[in-house]
Amino acid sequence: MADWLNNLSDTQQFALFTAAKVIGAFAVLMTMVAYIVLVERRVCAFMQDRWGPNRAGPFGLLQPVSDAVKAFFKEEFTPDHVRKVYFILAPAIVLMPAILNLAVIPFGSQLGRQPMVLADLNVGILYTFGIVSLGVYGIVLAGYAANSKYPFLGGIRSSAQLISYEIAMGLSVIPVFMLVGNLNLGGVVLYQTGGLFNWLVFKQPLAFVIFLVASFAETNRTPFDLPEAEQELAGGYNIEYSSIKFALFFMGEYANMILASAMMVTLFFGGWTLPFLGLDQPATDLVHGVLHIGIFLGKVFIFLVGFIWVRWMWPRFRYDQLMNLGWRRFVPLALANIVVTAVILWLRSGK
Repeated sequence: MADWLNNLSDTQQFALFTAAKVIGAFAVLMTMVAYIVLVERRVCAFMQDRWGPNRAGPFGLLQPVSDAVKAFFKEEFTPDHVRKVYFILAPAIVLMPAILNLAVIPFGSQLGRQPMVLADLNVGILYTFGIVSLGVYGIVLAGYAANSKYPFLGGIRSSAQLISYEIAMGLSVIPVFMLVGNLNLGGVVLYQTGGLFNWLVFKQPLAFVIFLVASFAETNRTPFDLPEAEQELAGGYNIEYSSIKFALFFMGEYANMILASAMMVTLFFGGWTLPFLGLDQPATDLVHGVLHIGIFLGKVFIFLVGFIWVRWMWPRFRYDQLMNLGWRRFVPLALANIVVTAVILWLRSGK
């Protein structure tokens, strides 16, 4: 195998390793999507003093497989009154942004000579925000295509919510890149090496808080799940969907949770670094490379548990509270944070 790889040209080796990383990253993402659903159901059951899924496999570990089989084989029903082209297109659009954004997340340092990022873009954060903004189109299309009042209201709520909080989220990361000096996510992680207090959560705590809250709004999670709001809209934009189309919306929500968690780990919590064990420099051997990937996934899992905990502990905001928090609190705070950071950097420069 080693001889065969050495006989390949540099272009062929690049294509081969990139394909392997794409397949591996996609497999890990879909596995995490499946099992974070199980974790959520078990954590919810624990909070409500009940067992949760425990029949499909030992400790319920095959429950995601059972859910997937059910989703594929349930009856595919398309109501006559829907706008069929948009109705079919919407679920795929919801899932795709999370998959596309996976390409620029540095989920490790390197294995051998291969960097653990699919596309090491110099404008990684701009790419991320550009792709994330496409997700709302799927939800709006779902609300429009259903040709029904509850889905339509859910789509309108989602568009207003995502526009409002995407502005705050975008502004919150500007001070991060003012400190780091570039837009490359791998560079952001390298900036945070060298010690725990180099993590940007300690240098930009306000930016982290704004980004965290905006992430809940961007992923339509409680306490900002107004586009679904079962008690008001009976499920909102996905109410007319069934079978695999409904499963795509479900997968899209959890994939976006994973992406948001990965972004917070990358931007504020050192990415794959862990100063306590001396694992805050790029790997020089295979073992350290694998450990870095495990550290990154462990941090992401902690944030995912936070998403789950908030859902089952916090009440839903009213819509006016949601808008006030975004426009009258977070946008001004994010702007003020940019100005303060710029002044501090100017004073440090001595000019």
